[in-house]
Amino acid sequence: MINLKCWVLLAILSVFLCTTLGSDAVESVLRRLDSKRAQSVVQESAAKGVLQRLLPAHLQSFEFKIISKELCGGRSCFRITNYKSSHRNSPEILIQGTTAVEIASGLHWYLKYKCGAHISWDKTGGVQLASVPKPGALPLVEAKGVTIQRPVPWNYYQNVVTSSYSYVWWDWQRWEKEIDWMALQGINLPLAFTGQEAIWQKVFLDYNITTQELNNFFGGPAFLAWARMGNLHAWGGPLSQNWLNIQLALQKRILSRMQELGMTPVLPSFSGNVPAALKKIFPSANITRLGDWNTVSGDSRWCCTFLLSPSDPLFIEIGEAFIQKQIKEYGHITDIYNCDTFNENTPPTDDPTYISSLGSAVFKAMSKANSNAVWLMQGWLFYSDSKYWKPPQMEALLHSVPRGKMIVLDLFADVKPIWKSSSQFYGTPYIWCMLHNFGGNIEMYGVLDAVASGPIDARTSENSTMVGVGMCMEGIEHNPVVYELMPEMAFRGGNFQLQGWLKSYSRRRYGKVNDQIEAAWEILYHTIYNCTDGIAFHNTDYIVKFPDWDPSGKTETGISGTDMSNQNGMQQLAGFQWNRRFLFSEKSSSLPKPHLWYSTEDVIKALKLFLDAGKELSGSLTYRYDLVDLTRQSLSKLANQVYLDAISALHHEDVKALSLHSQKFLQLIKDIDKLLAADDNFLLGTWLESAKNLAMNSDEMKQYEWNARTQITMWYDNGKYNQSKLHDYANKFWSGLLEAYYLPRASMYFKLLSRSLEEKVDFNLLEWRKEWIAYSNKWQESKELYPVKAKGDPLAIATVLYEKYFS
Repeated sequence: MINLKCWVLLAILSVFLCTTLGSDAVESVLRRLDSKRAQSVVQESAAKGVLQRLLPAHLQSFEFKIISKELCGGRSCFRITNYKSSHRNSPEILIQGTTAVEIASGLHWYLKYKCGAHISWDKTGGVQLASVPKPGALPLVEAKGVTIQRPVPWNYYQNVVTSSYSYVWWDWQRWEKEIDWMALQGINLPLAFTGQEAIWQKVFLDYNITTQELNNFFGGPAFLAWARMGNLHAWGGPLSQNWLNIQLALQKRILSRMQELGMTPVLPSFSGNVPAALKKIFPSANITRLGDWNTVSGDSRWCCTFLLSPSDPLFIEIGEAFIQKQIKEYGHITDIYNCDTFNENTPPTDDPTYISSLGSAVFKAMSKANSNAVWLMQGWLFYSDSKYWKPPQMEALLHSVPRGKMIVLDLFADVKPIWKSSSQFYGTPYIWCMLHNFGGNIEMYGVLDAVASGPIDARTSENSTMVGVGMCMEGIEHNPVVYELMPEMAFRGGNFQLQGWLKSYSRRRYGKVNDQIEAAWEILYHTIYNCTDGIAFHNTDYIVKFPDWDPSGKTETGISGTDMSNQNGMQQLAGFQWNRRFLFSEKSSSLPKPHLWYSTEDVIKALKLFLDAGKELSGSLTYRYDLVDLTRQSLSKLANQVYLDAISALHHEDVKALSLHSQKFLQLIKDIDKLLAADDNFLLGTWLESAKNLAMNSDEMKQYEWNARTQITMWYDNGKYNQSKLHDYANKFWSGLLEAYYLPRASMYFKLLSRSLEEKVDFNLLEWRKEWIAYSNKWQESKELYPVKAKGDPLAIATVLYEKYFS
């Protein structure tokens, strides 16, 4: 009994000491990072640049000023006050902040809560600024002003794969808009991974690795994220010198603007992923060839990469060289580096001492080049590989570096928070993150209650080591309500009324008070944006991820037509198993069911309310985006049921019903494509043209277009009868893609299905696979042009489709 009490006291004392020491260490890190920031005049000018690009007519209406943390109670903050001056042309509003990011955040706060404005990505409807009064008539704030402190120092942004799913084809013009958006949302700790292959080229050329050998190492533009992680090599490549040079130049502009705004960019570090040629140059080095990652046949042309063990002295040498090269190219602009050596790469033993030595080596590779280095690590491994990462192993890794020298991203805290089950990551500072999206799919989904309460609960919990909030989605430009609420939590110190916030959100987003819209959002909050079942993967609707299975064998599925029509049955995700990097492997012997967590009937009522508001709001781009997205989602869920009805007809040997439901499914694809074609933000052509626009010659244009087409369809390699294991992982509801890709695939399937029933023969799954895989490969290589401008009236089309399918 005494021993147990002593153990409990020691554990409590250990957590307390870790928390206290960690807090002091974090403060030390923050002071060093503050010393690296651009001068006040540079930051003020950068904040003015954000204002000029957002509201050029109001450039003289605001005055911006950098202030010290001492004036904010020792924390980062922004202050909004009325500008005191008797001059006629003087500014109206003074916004002060500890960095330009805080100033931009203060501007956004003022525009939201005093002017009723709204700011989102262009591809989710853009900005609503019509409610902002003209210069000279801006609303005053209360006499004492508005002061908002950050309750935690950091607001983190990006996933390591966002660079491939969303940013891959961006030029500086698009990046500038994104950095402005980051600043307005208060993001001060963004991942900055662009252009790193040019740095790696310089490093590995010093080790006598040839350009040709590097061509076999780097992935193609759309697959760089997975080549960087050591999942694959050469797929979609090689990278031209044009690409390397352009991306490096782009990275320099990105980092320069981030620094001007007072952000702290997170740069990559060495995780152990090396070219195959390094093993020949250093035959005695501890280099291991990893196993297969989602290929269909283990093709060595892109399968099975090489990992240099952190225990090998060469690991520290290469890691140091890489960071030194970055410092030479970019300057000493940050101390924070990302590394995920152990993410989905389980160490060979669970010995805590061994794990601790590996962690120390990873950190040493950073700190030898930058003595103030801080290791930022994704905490996904503690969830995805929880059987290995038990408390002793977790603690060994987390404590393998000095206190305050590691920050963990609690990557999936919106659904599966690790901080709760790990004693606050055993005293290690962490950032509460929302994962939310996989593959850049387009799906209305959210856990708004968790987003609004989770960060506050974590920060105010006993012995909390939380130091920030973050957004770690795999792809961006969707669900604008989620991506307005989440970054705002970086400035929310206490609980607030979410339903009241949503009412304010709807008014700001559309620029008007509308009873139907507010009622619709009340429904959406309780349905689409209230997923509480903990299922991770949401984007498997049958239109965009058509089932690869043989429906003729009833005993394989154990599902009758009645069962398949049951909504509760639809809420279980069957036929999938976890694979590496958030991916799933599909079993063709069972029917995968799309995830459904809400009442579709209720959401159709919300859609009707949206349509009823159309007469008043149809001129709003934000309204049109939301209307198209909500109509798309409602029709897609209907298509899931229509598919199941077709399968039920097959099992009942009803030829007429099978034909009826098959044709309805195909017609739904056509109708959704027409709907999406009416909004600029749902067009395949935009994605393809942005890829081609980066090309410097015809060969690059062909390669980039193939990369762009492949990522959103087959994704990875396939055989004659075996589709890629990752097919449709990055599926998109884009006009052009539905008509040209998803429709032919489904048509081939239903044609064979009908023939099998009419001729009373077994369905030939292999014949369908052969036909559609060949079609897919041909489409990936093709050059058809797709529209980049919308056509049609989205309100009129959505109204017709509602009457056709739901009235």
